Amino acid sequence: MPCTMHNGSKFSALGCGRSRRALSIVHCALCISLCLASWIALSAQSPPPPPIDVVLPRMFAYLEQFLRDFGGMVAEEDYVQSLRQSGFARGDTRRELRSDFLLVDVPGQGWTPFRDVFEADGRAVRDRQDRLTSLFLSGTTDRAIEQARRIMNEGARYNLGAGTRNINVPTLALMYLGPDTRSGVRFTEATKERVADTRVIDFVEIARPTLMTTTGGRDLPANGRIWVDGETGTISKTELHAEDTGVEAEVTVSFEVDPATSMWLPKRMEDRFKRRGDPAEVRGVATYSRFRRFKVSTSEELAPPDTGGKP
Repeated sequence: MPCTMHNGSKFSALGCGRSRRALSIVHCALCISLCLASWIALSAQSPPPPPIDVVLPRMFAYLEQFLRDFGGMVAEEDYVQSLRQSGFARGDTRRELRSDFLLVDVPGQGWTPFRDVFEADGRAVRDRQDRLTSLFLSGTTDRAIEQARRIMNEGARYNLGAGTRNINVPTLALMYLGPDTRSGVRFTEATKERVADTRVIDFVEIARPTLMTTTGGRDLPANGRIWVDGETGTISKTELHAEDTGVEAEVTVSFEVDPATSMWLPKRMEDRFKRRGDPAEVRGVATYSRFRRFKVSTSEELAPPDTGGKP
């Protein structure tokens, strides 16, 4: 029986059969090509991501190197705080602080942050100089550490809000990853938050006494998250929450590659602090720049103490 085309023309049954066989051959070839392409795609897929017990040692190793490198630097901090009352969309009080910020490896205490405020709301609070760096490069270690703490406590009085606090520092969450503290912390992976090679590690402080305490001496347990590259251990973001019956605080820090040093360094810190029952809440945003290197020794006396000068 002849095959009929849509336009009414006819061709032989033999020609129709050949066409069908040709179409079958083409269909088989397409199936083989699709199967081959699928196999190639599956073969080209990246290997499964490393488990958390592999990622954590990489993160700890990265942290130790980061602290050694960043511990030889001073950063300039531009910090804006606002005091917000309940019911107000905008802060009714605002403060702008400029400070020098650095880490120092204190024997028996590990890497300790120090902030030296040199400008508040556009007014100099002292002569513009690298007071902290010069402090650590002269005088005895004990005297230098004690004076640096006094300088930081002096700067804390510029914080908005009631009470005294020194936890608003960009390296706060990293303290929970150190070799002397990580045993008191439980780490788990937030699997739903994984993006590409970035892994999100949740941490909860389980040790008592806690690393932080309130001004009244109460434990202040912390928890948070660390964004880390699963292959290199590089930390790109930290988030920390701490609260008890009296206070609550949050500190979130993002890190970026600094072109001058090729290091991942703190770029932006956002923090929030509130006392229970207090309608006021303090929020802050700090940015970091002008990273410069210096050398600090906390085990040797580099120069005689300058007893006649100011800290």
